Amino acid sequence: MATDPARPRWLALVLIRLVTAMAAVIGVLLLAQGQETGRKLLGGAVVLVSLWTMAVLPRALAHRWKSPTE
Repeated sequence: MATDPARPRWLALVLIRLVTAMAAVIGVLLLAQGQETGRKLLGGAVVLVSLWTMAVLPRALAHRWKSPTE
């Protein structure tokens, strides 16, 4: 029986969303508990990159994996 390619793709999308959400939480923690400016800048950068990745990457992969229209 052939495996459906949709299941691993769905799992990849879910894992991307989970990892980027965890990265955003880590960035917020760095922002909140950072004493020096460098740590706060790092936290802000982590939050921005993870939010951008969370918004763009799943959509780009879904578009790439979309079935061709007939």
